[in-house]
Amino acid sequence: MTWLNELITGSGIAHAIFIYSLVIAIGVILGKVKFFGISLGATFVLFAGILAGHLGLAVDPSILKFIQEFGLILFIFSIGLQVGPSFFSSFKEGGLLLNGLAILIIVLNLAVALSIYFGAGNVTMTDLVGILSGAVTNTPGLGAAQQTLIETRGASATALNESMSMGYAAAYPLGVVGIILSMILVKAIFKISIVREAQEIDDDNANSLLKPHVVTYRVTNKLIYNITIKRLQGIIDRNFVISRIKREDGSVVIPRSATELREGDLLLIVMSVQDEEVFDAFIGPQVEMDWKHDPAPVVSRRIVVTNSKYTGRKLGSLRLHLGYQLNATRVNRAGVDLVASPNLALQVGDRITVVGNIDDINHLAEKMGNSLRRLDEPNLFTMFIGIFMGILVGSIPLMFPGMTVPMKLGLAGGPLVVAILMGRYGYKVKLVTYTSSSANLLLRELGICLFLASVGIAAGGNFAATVFSSNGALWVLYGFVITFVPLAIVVMLARGKFGMNYCTLMGLVAGSTTDPPALAYANKTAGNDAPAVAYSTVYPLTMFLRVITAQLLVMFFA
Repeated sequence: MTWLNELITGSGIAHAIFIYSLVIAIGVILGKVKFFGISLGATFVLFAGILAGHLGLAVDPSILKFIQEFGLILFIFSIGLQVGPSFFSSFKEGGLLLNGLAILIIVLNLAVALSIYFGAGNVTMTDLVGILSGAVTNTPGLGAAQQTLIETRGASATALNESMSMGYAAAYPLGVVGIILSMILVKAIFKISIVREAQEIDDDNANSLLKPHVVTYRVTNKLIYNITIKRLQGIIDRNFVISRIKREDGSVVIPRSATELREGDLLLIVMSVQDEEVFDAFIGPQVEMDWKHDPAPVVSRRIVVTNSKYTGRKLGSLRLHLGYQLNATRVNRAGVDLVASPNLALQVGDRITVVGNIDDINHLAEKMGNSLRRLDEPNLFTMFIGIFMGILVGSIPLMFPGMTVPMKLGLAGGPLVVAILMGRYGYKVKLVTYTSSSANLLLRELGICLFLASVGIAAGGNFAATVFSSNGALWVLYGFVITFVPLAIVVMLARGKFGMNYCTLMGLVAGSTTDPPALAYANKTAGNDAPAVAYSTVYPLTMFLRVITAQLLVMFFA
C-alpha cells in the first residue's frame, strides 16, 4: 500500500490534485447542510481545508500558491464580467440611495475596525483585515489583502497570510449570524408586516415605469390624419414603436417611415407606461384587441443575436423597415425587456422581438445568428485577453501620499477593474463578453473553491491553537461587532429616515456584505425578487470597494 501512502502524504502534482479534490468535495457536500434554514455554501470548503491542514495533509507551497492565485483570478474576473453591464447603471434613480447606504455600511465597517485596532491594541492589522473580511463575508477582499502582502512583504508574508486566514475563518460564522440578526432587529423595532411590505412591492411593480408597455389605439385625432409615421415620431418626442396597423377594411400592415395614418386605424404601440397619457391625447381612445388571434399573415417572433459582428451596432442602423420589411418592438437583455429604441446598442445574447412576414423574419434571423447553441460556446479569447490585461493593470505601481511603497491593484483588483470595463464597454471594441449564466457560475464556483481550499490548507496547521485561545475568542467578538454595529445603524436609518421597503432593505443588507446565505434568507422571507434586485444594485460597487479597501488597509497600516 506504499502507493496509497505516497498519494495521501507524499508530494507532487498527483498528491496536490488528490488533496484538493477531497477537500473541495467534502466542503461542497457540507455546504449544502442547512442550519436554521441557512446554508454557508462554498465557504465550508475553507473549513474542510483547515481540517485537512490540521491533520497534516500538506501541499507543496509553490503548487498551493499557484492554485490559490489562479482560483482567485477566475473568481474575481467572472464576478467582474457578471456585474459589468449593470455597474454604472446601478447609480441611476433609486440606485443612488441604495449605493449610498451601502457605502455608508462599508465606511462604518472600516471605522469600527480601526477603532478596535487603535483602541484595543491587542490585534495586528493583518489579523484585523482577515477578521473584517470574515465579518462582512467577503472572500475577494481577503484574497486581495493577501496578494498585497505578498507583493510588499515577500517571504515574510506567508505567516501573516496564514494568520489573516484564521481571522477570516473565526469571524465568518458569526458574520452571517450578525447580518441576518440586523434584518430581524429592524423588523421587530418597526413592527413590520411582511405581507404588507410584499404587497407594496407588487403594487410598485404593477406600475413600473421601466418596462415596455403595449397598448392598442384607434386614430380619431383629425390633426394626425394622413401624416406619416416619421412625422408622428417627430411630433411625439418619445421612445415608441408602432408594431402593426389594422385598417378599417380589415387589412394589417407593417408600418414604415412613409406609411400614412388614416381615420379609424388601429395602432399597436409599444412604449413606456409613463408616456401613456401623451398617446391618449395625440392618437385617440384605447381599444381592447387581441392581436394574436388576428387572421392577418403577420407574426411576431423573437430573434437571438448570436452573430458577433452585430455587437455594438445600433438597432436603427439595421434598417429593418427598408431592408427586411420588419418592425422591432422590444429587446430582452438578461431577462429585462427594453423599448426597441433606434439608439440601443446591441449585444450578443440580446433577444429582439420583431413583427412582420414569416419569410422576412427568417431572413433576418439567418443574418443575426439566432443560434442558441452558439451562445453556449465559451468565448475563451475574451476571457484570457481580459485576464492578461487585468494582470497588466494590476501590476502598475500607484503612489499615494503617506505610503512608503507604491500601491498595486494586484491579482484581485486588476482583473476586477478590467472585467467590469469589458462587461460594460467590450462591445465597443468588438469583444464578445456574453457568457451564459451556467458557464459564469461554474467559473466562479471553481475559482472560489480552489482559493478557499488553498487558504484552508495553508492555515490549518496552526488554526486550532490560535482560534481556540483567548485571542481567538476576541477575534470572534471583534468580528461580530464589525458586522452588527454598522448594519444596525444603517438599517435604522434606511427604515426610519427614508422609509425603505423591508424587502428591499434585506437585499441592501445582503448586497452590502456580498453574502449569498443572507440573500437566500431574504428571498425566502420576502417571497418575491425585491431582495435580489436590491442585492444586484449594490453588489457591483460593494464588491469593488471591499477589494480596494482591504488592500488599502494593508498598505497603510501593515
